[in-house]
Amino acid sequence: MKSFIPTSVYAVLNYAIALLLISTLWTFDTLHIGGAALFLPLLIGWLQLIMAIFAKNELGFLKVFPMVMHNFNDVIMGSFLMCSPWVYDFHSKIWIPQVLFGGALFLMGIFTVDSPFLKKDFELQQGGITPDQLV
Repeated sequence: MKSFIPTSVYAVLNYAIALLLISTLWTFDTLHIGGAALFLPLLIGWLQLIMAIFAKNELGFLKVFPMVMHNFNDVIMGSFLMCSPWVYDFHSKIWIPQVLFGGALFLMGIFTVDSPFLKKDFELQQGGITPDQLV
């Protein structure tokens, strides 16, 4: 499989998804549900926004976090967000935003150019990726 999302498009989508996740409180009215349905999209949205500001891509302001780390975190957070309605048992009230935004994060993390999930030259060296591969 080949990566097809350029990092410039990824950067725009990342900011958009982060702001949409933060706004789920109002757009999908999760305030009356509370609990994980309210907390998880807000938490993951803020984490995505912070990572987008620190990312080493075209729209990252501080350029500290390598894209490899950002893509890996997107896949982990996206899969967790997709499963959260059933893990925390609020799927009977709301599940569509969690699955849509979680799936978008998951797919963005895998199919962005230079993602560690589709590159064959990433080799584990004593428990991790070598520092020269992160640059």
